[in-house]
Amino acid sequence: MTKCVLHDWSDEQCLKLLKNCYNAIPDDGKVIVVDSIVSIVPETSATAKSAMGSDLVMLTQNPGGKERTRQEFLELAKGSGFSGVRFVCCVCGYWVMEFYK
Repeated sequence: MTKCVLHDWSDEQCLKLLKNCYNAIPDDGKVIVVDSIVSIVPETSATAKSAMGSDLVMLTQNPGGKERTRQEFLELAKGSGFSGVRFVCCVCGYWVMEFYK
């Protein structure tokens, strides 16, 4: 399980981390990822504003770090070997995602 980890890193670093997770879990395993998701279409909800604010923090303090869209999480999962992603639920602005082997 990772919580608020992937947003700290570039896509390349995330792929490396997720590939290690993929190799460490059994064939029927999954990795649970908890992170913010930004919308492609601009939103004005409190959750969307919080995610965009966090994205700015990542931009200024973590080289390569960023908040990601659903599509970007799907691409990270596929790029690291996972067969699929399930977006389970959103709680207090954080999405619970399952990356399946």
